[in-house]
Amino acid sequence: MARWRADGPARRRGLSDALLWAVLAAPIGYARLTPPHPRHNLELLVGGLTVLAVAVALGRRRPLVGLLLVVLGSLVDGNFVFAIPVFSYLTGRRSASAAPAAVLFGVIAVGGTVLNLGLLGTGAGTWFLLASVLLFAGVFPWLVGRYRRQQQELADAGGRHADALARERRGAAERIRLRERARIAEEMHDSLGHDLSLIALRAAALELADDLDPRHRAAVGELRTSVAAATERLHGIIGVLREEGGPAGLRPAGETIADLVDGAREAGMAVRLDAPDGAVELPGITGPAAHGVVREALTNAARYAPGAPVTVTLAPFGDEVEVRVRNGPPPAGPLPSPPSSGSGLLALAERVRLAGGVLDTGPRPDGGFAVRARLPLSADPAGVVPAEQWSAAVDGPGAVTDGGPVDGGGAEQPVDAERRLLEARRRVRRSLLTALAAPAGLALALSLVYYSFATAGTVLDESSFDRMRPGTARTDLAGLPRRTLPPPVGAEEAGCEWYTDGNFPLAEPTWRLCFTDGRLVSKERIAG
Repeated sequence: MARWRADGPARRRGLSDALLWAVLAAPIGYARLTPPHPRHNLELLVGGLTVLAVAVALGRRRPLVGLLLVVLGSLVDGNFVFAIPVFSYLTGRRSASAAPAAVLFGVIAVGGTVLNLGLLGTGAGTWFLLASVLLFAGVFPWLVGRYRRQQQELADAGGRHADALARERRGAAERIRLRERARIAEEMHDSLGHDLSLIALRAAALELADDLDPRHRAAVGELRTSVAAATERLHGIIGVLREEGGPAGLRPAGETIADLVDGAREAGMAVRLDAPDGAVELPGITGPAAHGVVREALTNAARYAPGAPVTVTLAPFGDEVEVRVRNGPPPAGPLPSPPSSGSGLLALAERVRLAGGVLDTGPRPDGGFAVRARLPLSADPAGVVPAEQWSAAVDGPGAVTDGGPVDGGGAEQPVDAERRLLEARRRVRRSLLTALAAPAGLALALSLVYYSFATAGTVLDESSFDRMRPGTARTDLAGLPRRTLPPPVGAEEAGCEWYTDGNFPLAEPTWRLCFTDGRLVSKERIAG
């Protein structure tokens, strides 16, 4: 089954190529199989279909070779002209560089001109027709294919840019989480180190007691030594998590939620604390987590909803406590401030998670905002949620997205991805401009070349034509051009000559002069 799935793209490519061959072979086969049947018709049919099959087979890896084959095939069988625009488009779609195709078209144009005008003696009109076929059936489809390729590259560059930005956001979120972990570890280090130092001090005092049994004195001494060693290990292990030059803890020693609310009220905020007696003193790491929830919520309320009333609620139930901070909509609208990165709520979510709780933030129906955390009351909370199941805020207060693991250093950086995206956009704009302007410019240049060649020595002005009188000897006709035009198809007449009035761009025959025995017998305007 896995091998069949792996072969799926190859099968689809094979079917696509077979269908392409069948469609392009239809006009070749139809022309060869319908009467009349010239000599060697079957051999030419088999050879043409074989050349087309080889061109299709090479079209994916060697698109220029496939295009050259169908162009050469058109020299033998004119029905190959239907395959030229298809292969030209595929060449533009599949070729990474434009230079080889441009060289090929240039070689075809020069070689065709030399062959038709120099060796075969083809008229200028036929040459102009063949050059137009090369332009509109070859160059223009190739430019469209190039434009489609550039569009696809632009879409790919946009996807890589979006991936790079997502990786950068995940990396930023992870760094914020790690910083919060380090800050929590620092606070634990300070509090646990203090407690362990007190235990060691009390053990030392007990060791010096006069009435202590020697065996107990030795045990207490071992206890004091073990506590001192544990304190040093705590310094060594958690101390490495301190950020060099990082800020100290934001919570003053001994500050409670009630103190925090009082401080905000003294600063001018309309804050109300709704909590039962004793609820403001929470055990273990629940206390710092609840303190951080209230502090961050009050900070955001002061920033985004100045003047709005704020309610802080502590609601214990069972072995959990719910911390809620709600503010109403700002009476005069939010103060102008730069957009928030959401790092504060991200760090808060990590702190609550490490305490074994759940954080929920979001706007209220009345236009205000609410922050709610459920925290365990036990000193050592169990069932802490795994980090990979948690989300991190990135787009402002209340917005939560996946924190995710940080990608490896080999991933494309946002700066490089943005540069590639800008380059792809510039290529698409150039391709579109080229696809629109190049055919028009080439057609104009081709017309100018053909017009100059076709009109050289063949232009008869109207005034000279009007002065010509039947019966006048040809050598006496004033203003008669030195060259004549090829006669229109089906209008060949013995003794008649055709001239043009210089109409652009085809220089079609305008005047017909007929002579008998070297004298003008009739003149006629044949084009409007």
